Amino acid sequence: MSEDAATQATVPPSPTSGQRAVKAVIPAAGLATRFLPATKAVPKELLPLVDRPVLQYIVEEATQAGLKDVLLITGRGKTAMVDHFDRQPYLEARLREKGDMERLAAVQRPSELANIFTVRQGEPLGLGHAVSYAETHVGGEPFAVLLGDEFVDKDEPLLPAMIELQARTGGIVLAFVEVQPEEVKRYGIASVAPSDEKLGDTEIVRVTGLVEKPAPEDAPSRLAVIGRYVLPPSIFDAIKRTKPGSGGEIQLTDAMAILLKEGTPVHGIVYRGTRYDTGAPLGYLQTVVQLACQHDSLGEEFRGWLRQFVAEMSEVRSP
Repeated sequence: MSEDAATQATVPPSPTSGQRAVKAVIPAAGLATRFLPATKAVPKELLPLVDRPVLQYIVEEATQAGLKDVLLITGRGKTAMVDHFDRQPYLEARLREKGDMERLAAVQRPSELANIFTVRQGEPLGLGHAVSYAETHVGGEPFAVLLGDEFVDKDEPLLPAMIELQARTGGIVLAFVEVQPEEVKRYGIASVAPSDEKLGDTEIVRVTGLVEKPAPEDAPSRLAVIGRYVLPPSIFDAIKRTKPGSGGEIQLTDAMAILLKEGTPVHGIVYRGTRYDTGAPLGYLQTVVQLACQHDSLGEEFRGWLRQFVAEMSEVRSP
């Protein structure tokens, strides 16, 4: 078959309705240039949020939704991410000898969360390219993709509803947050229509199109795609038919657009809960402060210090 014919070939929607996603894929091979030089030797995904790294929060979100099989898409210099979810017999023995059972439990918890698998992406060439490395592991089943720099509050889960909706429709399920008009240029923005799907109080829309980082006046809505996807296995064929875009990268959005055009149902859940975005330094610092204020043992003391610090800073800056 010629390249043009292959590009034009259509693939019917994958008959996966009724199957539930049980595997999570976390692309984490990026260079994290916005955090340099801190991330020169330490993966951004392991930057601490009080007492746990970012990546642990994300794996915990996956396992809370029943996704106990987690594939990390890693890259050069990222092996420490895998080590975090491994056992440390020497450290565990020392803590046990000291009778520090609280820290022992905290150290053991990452290894008990899920079955962690890894595959190495030789070169980061876009989110679609990263997801393509999961094909062999995922097989012919739907799966969830969780980006490695954001997560939601454990008391306001998002993934269970997404997994349920994908099992019903057999298509693509995205997650949206509503952003301010001046923020749409930072996100992929969806054009949507009302959906016939019902799932309790969950706000569900039918996706009719996606626009990457539009100007405010051109945005079809204020619904921005965030880093949670539940995808059918047909996405892998679509990725293979996706042409590289800017910078030679293969984008997941473009692959999803192919399936949408070919009739795969695409739905979105509008998330109104608390989302933590650590993808840029400001968001990371805001997340640290938020989680520190909520921490069981540190929160009260930290909030008191923070109030005093803000008051002192206000006095210094007053004319």
